[in-house]
Amino acid sequence: MDRAQPGSGVRERLGRSLFSRVAGPSGPENRARIHGTPGPRWFGPDRPVRRVHGDASMFIGGLRALLLQSLHPLAMAAVAGHSGFKGDPWGRLQRTSTFLAVTTFGTAEHAQEAVDRVRSVHERVRGTASSGEPYHAADPHLLCWVHIAEVDSFLRAHQRYGARPLDGAGCDGYIHDMATVAHALGVPDPPHDRAELADRIAAYRPELRATEEALDAARFVLLHPPLPWPARPPYAVLAANAVAALPTWAREPLRLPRFPVVEEVCVRPAGKALTRTIRWAMTPPPAPGTGTG
Repeated sequence: MDRAQPGSGVRERLGRSLFSRVAGPSGPENRARIHGTPGPRWFGPDRPVRRVHGDASMFIGGLRALLLQSLHPLAMAAVAGHSGFKGDPWGRLQRTSTFLAVTTFGTAEHAQEAVDRVRSVHERVRGTASSGEPYHAADPHLLCWVHIAEVDSFLRAHQRYGARPLDGAGCDGYIHDMATVAHALGVPDPPHDRAELADRIAAYRPELRATEEALDAARFVLLHPPLPWPARPPYAVLAANAVAALPTWAREPLRLPRFPVVEEVCVRPAGKALTRTIRWAMTPPPAPGTGTG
């Protein structure tokens, strides 16, 4: 007679709660469509992008990416003016996570459809920043900044908190995989390896600064997340690790202090432990009949 795995009920409840937050009410349907539809994919099962995007370290990487992206005044103005990140932050997260899942794991047809929808939205997002500078979300220069901030953040979080960090060739492979998505979104020359990524980030640094909109976004993301009180302590651990993973040049303009000893002794171990817990919760337990009995 098969016995339920110890903690399987807790795992199921926690995993379902996390998944509903990240994927939204259509999550189960989207997951079945993404993984269950037959057909060619942009990325094979052995590609690094699948390992990175399928790991719980993405929770930390996503928060780091938001903070880093906010340092480009025009990108931040577009987010503040059009994304509704304060009014519907979970909706924005769910749309982003679904896009990543479709382009990483879905069929080539579904991935292209997702890209086409995003490009259509970007085409309509235009305005003027508080500095008087015009912005357009479809501008390849802005798209490239958003892309490299994401790639750098997801990869660094994975290397620090992932279950199976990549070797050097795998890191370059991940950046190369993500260039495929960037090309499809309208970035003409995305980086393809770690050296190109570092050079591209360095080239953007003279344009970066913390506007009032960026500071407001950082306060909202780090201090006032729209979460019930029981969920705030674990979220605070994720947020602290996202901040700790930022370079000093990004933290200073956002007024995020650095405490190296505390981060090394307390923050990072807590981040690793929480990431392991999230990974455990979101990994389905063994199928019935595979346990001991």
